[in-house]
Order: sequence, then structure tokens, then C-alpha cells
Amino acid sequence: MTHPPLSAPRIVAARWEDDVDDFIPPVPDAVDLVLETATMLSVFAAERLRRIEALRREELALIVGLGSGAIDVAERSIRLELSAAMRITEYAAGRLLLQADALVNRYSGALDALGQARITEKHAEILVDLLDQVMPELRADIVDRAVALAEAEPVGTFRRRLRDLIARVETKTLEERYASAVAGRCIAVEAGTDGMGLLLLHAPLVELQAIDGRVTAMAKVIKTTEGETRTLDQIRADVVSDLLIDGTTTHLPGAASGIRASVVVTVPALSLLDDNAGAAGDAPVVEGVGPIPLSRARELCGGDAKWMRVLTHPETGMVLSVGRAQYSPPPALRKLVKWRADRCMGPGCGMPASRCEVDHQMAWSRDDGETSLDNLAPLCKGHHTVKHHGGWDVQQIDGSGGAVEWTSPTGRRYVVAPERRVPTFTVAGGGRELAGHPASAHGAPF
Repeated sequence: MTHPPLSAPRIVAARWEDDVDDFIPPVPDAVDLVLETATMLSVFAAERLRRIEALRREELALIVGLGSGAIDVAERSIRLELSAAMRITEYAAGRLLLQADALVNRYSGALDALGQARITEKHAEILVDLLDQVMPELRADIVDRAVALAEAEPVGTFRRRLRDLIARVETKTLEERYASAVAGRCIAVEAGTDGMGLLLLHAPLVELQAIDGRVTAMAKVIKTTEGETRTLDQIRADVVSDLLIDGTTTHLPGAASGIRASVVVTVPALSLLDDNAGAAGDAPVVEGVGPIPLSRARELCGGDAKWMRVLTHPETGMVLSVGRAQYSPPPALRKLVKWRADRCMGPGCGMPASRCEVDHQMAWSRDDGETSLDNLAPLCKGHHTVKHHGGWDVQQIDGSGGAVEWTSPTGRRYVVAPERRVPTFTVAGGGRELAGHPASAHGAPF
């Protein structure tokens, strides 16, 4: 079975008028008109970058042989004239010059995709910003796949998946780089205005993710207490201050003081036991963070109950369905649904699944939908609301391993695939074999 690409347009049939030879072309709707403009913006953005790079080369050609000092002055002059002529800031002009240099001279495939409106200008900016941070000797392994990702994914998903791709390519040096980076952890205060300021904590992202999750969960509980008037952000800030200054949660409501940090880490099981298996396999991944060093993953999977461990094992005993027996998914099934998706299954949404609601694609009460893996997906509150009240039709595609198809009120279809697939096992050659997408080798929550 084939499905439309993520942004497949609605098909508007052309027709012939009766008794006349005149052909009546398809009539674009309002969305088609917007997309037509977006296409032109991408085409013109690519042409602008080509002309900016041509301008830079033309100016630099005039000072060949005059030394690095002359080049610095010339580039500053080019940036100044570009900003003055375009009536933008010098910073913005400098960004355009860097983007033009990168796309014309290093990532021509991305520039061609932009010029043919297969990607947007924002995709191109993200591609340059992220790939320019990669060691030059590793870029060749990434560029073509990065362009393919940009053509297939919306901006938010593309940024996340390109970061993951880069991290996988750099896995071999991840341990060394992490050890060096973690040595630079620190805390600082940055003064603001009106008696306010910023507390800056530079620390491992796993810990920061856990801190943010715990603080948010506590704030949500406090927000529901009678007489509470603060916003969620105000409560979050107050909770952090109270915890750091007083070091206790005894003054908080009981339901909030008992909340602990929670992080989901996915690790191929053999990697926990064998260094060679760890080097050959995929890197461990933390939800909302991305790949982490194997040594850090082993630490997180060491048995502390506050970490939800996700391991590869053929005998998981996963609960896949309870049919119509109950509406609420059992805890194991709820974890599995969120682990498989990793994110909200709304088009382009980056909300971590741990912060999403589990939705029955076919309504349990109205359409006799079952409480099963094939009928459940995590949706953030916003996309959950749109799904039920915005005129969209949302269905999980049979046999897709969790892909969800959204059909808009205008008839356009958008397919969102989960980050992972649940491993399935078939009997072949007298033993068990793992079937399905390679990503399924990561396993599932237990």
C-alpha cells in the first residue's frame, strides 16, 4: 500500500464543458493559492542566495593578493553595503552571506532543492547551521541524507531528525566529546532589568530534561489547587526557587511534593553488557535529548526506579490490546504507545510523548474503537482538541506500524510516522527472527 507524502495537495479534477471544446482547468482553493506563493518564495530565496554569493566573489576578486587584512575589510564592506541596500541589520546581512557561501559552495544539493521549492528557506537555514558544526570529514556521509530529510519532513521534525542523524554519525566520538563537555558544567547569574535576571545552568541535557519535567509536573498539580491565581510559568519559576533555596517540598501540596524526575532512555540490551555490541549498534537515546554516551546510558539503567528503562528483548511480554474490556490503557500499553511515537503524532509537532494524552483514533464510546496499540497514539492537548473539534479526520493506517493519517477539512492528507516500530517475531529456520523496521531493534518498554 502506498500513501501520499506528508504535504500532498488535494487533487482538484479538471473537466470539459458539455457541447464545447474548451478545457476547464482545475480551480485552486485558498490553500493552493498560499502554497503557490510559498513556492515562489523558495525559488526567489535560492536565487537571492546565488546572487549574494556572486556579489561576494566579485568584490573579493578585486583584492586578490592584498592579504588577510584586506579580505576582512572587504567582507565587512560587503556586509555593510548589503545591509544598507536591503535595509536590514548587518547581523542579518552577515547571516545571508554565510548561508549563501555554504549553500553555493558546500551544499549545492540543498540549494537546488530550495530553487525547485522542494524545501523551504527555513529548512535550508537549519541544514547549514547544523551541518557546519559537523567535522568536515564526516559531512560527506550526511549531506545527501540531510537534503532527503528536508524534502520529506516539516521544519520542526527535520531539525530534530537531522540532529539525531548527525549524532549517530558522530557516535564513535560521542564518549570523548561528552567527557570533555561535561567538565565545563557551571552555573551563572545574568542580571536583567527591573530587579529581574536569569539563572543559567550549563549541565548535561539529561539532567536538565529531568529537572524541567519534574518542575512542570509539580506546577501543574499546584495550579489546580483552590485559590491559585499564578500562571504555570510563574509557578514553575517559584518551585525552582523554593527547591534551591529551601531544599524541601514539605510546604507544597502532598500530590506535588511526591513528584520525582522521570526520563525515558532507550538502549539496545546487548550494549549494556558488551562494549563491542555497543560500538557496533545504535547509540542509546533519551527522549527529548537524543543520543547519549553508552557509559551514561549504563548509569541511567543501573536500577534507579525514577528512570523508565527501555530495553531490546524478544521476550518483552508487552500488552498490545485489551479490546473493549476497558477504556483506559493499562500502564504498560500506555508506555508502549508513547515510546513508539516518541512525539505527539500531530503533523510537525515536537511535543515529547511523555507530555501528551493517549488518544483513541477510533472513538471508544462512539465508534466502538478498541483500547489497543493499533488504535492508540499520543497527541498534545492542542492537536487532541483539533482532532476532535477541528473538522479533521484522523486514522491509524492499517499495517503501517503506527503511522497516522490526518485528512484536513480541505481534503488534504498528511501522514505522520512514529519514531520507532514495535519489534515483532516470526518463526523461521527453527528459531525466532526479528521482523520489521530496523528501528525496532531498540525494543520496547517493560
